[in-house]
Amino acid sequence: MKTVKSLLVAMMLIPATVLLMNNCTKDNETMAATDEASVEKVLYAEDSLILQQKCDSLPYEDLNPEEVNALILMREEELLAHDVYTGLSAVYQIPVFTFISRSELQHATAIQRLLQKYELPDPAENHVAGVFTSNELQTLYTSLMEQGSASLIAALTVGATIEDLDIKDLMDLSEVADNQDILWVFANLTKGSRNHLRSFSKLLTRNGVSYAPQFISEELYLQIVNSPHERGPVRP
Repeated sequence: MKTVKSLLVAMMLIPATVLLMNNCTKDNETMAATDEASVEKVLYAEDSLILQQKCDSLPYEDLNPEEVNALILMREEELLAHDVYTGLSAVYQIPVFTFISRSELQHATAIQRLLQKYELPDPAENHVAGVFTSNELQTLYTSLMEQGSASLIAALTVGATIEDLDIKDLMDLSEVADNQDILWVFANLTKGSRNHLRSFSKLLTRNGVSYAPQFISEELYLQIVNSPHERGPVRP
């Protein structure tokens, strides 16, 4: 959870000028957000089949303690992303938050299926939006919602930050996992986060703001945002 603690600190350091900037007209912002939402809508439909069918076809394998902890963390971390985007969608009513929030719920459900497969307790059983068993994630959710409610630019920055964190966590957790199904799900969740990061980065750029990665390297960030959205399944 070290990265979650780092994110709490990083969110407090976002400059006020970034939180309050708005260099685009409302019409241009809405148009740009609609463009990215169209992309996310297509990707969501594809990923639904990828995550459900392939994961169920892979064998049951013994879990190591690191894999158990990874599944528990990512179950709530994906729900945190869903809940934040759903909340921001209600504030700004632009479709990009709506479609990405649906993808995040899909990601959380993929982790839930793994928890059920391995008969592990679900930390998000009967989940209530914005409520988490992890105290750190609870604090993070509150902080992200507060930051994102300041302006549309702030909300898009929050989105990029969440995906930045997700990519870092999923990459790190994939290093301690060896089960085929977990690696498959994590690889495709990471791909989804890369696509979401592309969308948020593009919208920030259109508003005259450059996102500075806080968790992944600058090199990896530039590699991601300067490449097109990824389609189809990816292998671990």
